[in-house]
Amino acid sequence: MAALGEVALVVLVGGHAHRWHLGQNGSVTQTVQGWRAHAPRVFPLPHPSWRNTGWLKKNPWFEAELVPVLRTRVKEVSR
Repeated sequence: MAALGEVALVVLVGGHAHRWHLGQNGSVTQTVQGWRAHAPRVFPLPHPSWRNTGWLKKNPWFEAELVPVLRTRVKEVSR
């Protein structure tokens, strides 16, 4: 990561990435719920597996709150 220089947006996908980059040992849900503590540069996300359908249904805040902010951030850094 250091060799990349200044990175405007880091998307951490899954628990392994959360632990490696954030040093957090909590659950994926806890880490993703705390996304505001890392935004706007870092966004911890659940793994995009088809098996996460249940997780998405249990956590509607993810699509309602985090996803719109992430979309906006992606547009900002893509300019």
